[in-house]
Amino acid sequence: MKLICGAGNNDLAAIEDLCAIYSLAGVHCIDVAADAAVAAAARRGMAWAEAQGAATPWLMLSLSDGADPHFRKAHFDPLRCPSDCPRPCQRVCPALAIGKSGGVLAERCYGCGRCLPACPLGLIEEQQVLLSAEAVPALLAAVQPDAVELHTQAGRQQAFAARLTQVQASGVNLKRLAVSCGLERGAQGRSSTNCDTGTGNSSDPLSARELAAELWQRFAVVRQAGLAPLWQLDGRPMSGDVGAGTARAAVQLLRAIRPWAPPGPLQLAGGTNASTAALLGPGDGAAGVAFGGMARSLLQPLLLEAEATGCSLRQHQPLLDQALTLARGLLAPWLAR
Repeated sequence: MKLICGAGNNDLAAIEDLCAIYSLAGVHCIDVAADAAVAAAARRGMAWAEAQGAATPWLMLSLSDGADPHFRKAHFDPLRCPSDCPRPCQRVCPALAIGKSGGVLAERCYGCGRCLPACPLGLIEEQQVLLSAEAVPALLAAVQPDAVELHTQAGRQQAFAARLTQVQASGVNLKRLAVSCGLERGAQGRSSTNCDTGTGNSSDPLSARELAAELWQRFAVVRQAGLAPLWQLDGRPMSGDVGAGTARAAVQLLRAIRPWAPPGPLQLAGGTNASTAALLGPGDGAAGVAFGGMARSLLQPLLLEAEATGCSLRQHQPLLDQALTLARGLLAPWLAR
């Protein structure tokens, strides 16, 4: 079980609380932005949980080999907003990064993109946040994570290989290299693997066989690097807190790709929520699950309530008890497996 704090999430106080509570609830890995301050906040939270008797999860840093929805932030100029705007962007934001006035709180925004179509005037834009090639080796060497996740898209094999070379240059001995490749075709349009038999167009998602072919290409590079891969399947990226129906997309993708996937564990992500475990059969072969938006949105109101009292969620015992109940409820079906 993995907690995804968000590749664009830089809210240090919230990250520390999230990592503390989900570590105590039993997650095995925590995935955070590739940022030294964020990693330090995550480790403070994990250390608090360890002091309460919890096992320490792996710390994973997320990188991307190019433009990616996980590595973006929303932005708009509030001065351009009409004075009578009902601010639908505020209502749809699961991170509560948009208030009743002002613009986006960048440290809270994790790039889900729900506010983009919600704006009736189209005033909200996305800004990519990517780490430079030169910064990667030094950052990894300084943080010493247990694992790294590389987000990629179809047709970006060379960019993936270049990013992996930067990871290797850090000299960090990684326990796993997770690879996240969704069904989007990216800037390349149709996949260069050309393995499906459908006609399709550039807006169609990849087929399961196309995605598997992309993963096989990544597998060759990862194994040449001497690393153990883990394949994170994004059935519905950035949508785990939308509704129970999104859980089906992640499970359907797992079932479709399993016969074609390269060696390595398959992890459910993208649309995972409290309904996911119940949809799995004994032969589906899920090696694990990653919770992102769902895990954060469960605790976000409690984080803000604690913040309003001037203390962290961990320091407010009644709110902490509520938070642990929610976190354990989300993870319980997976612990039972």
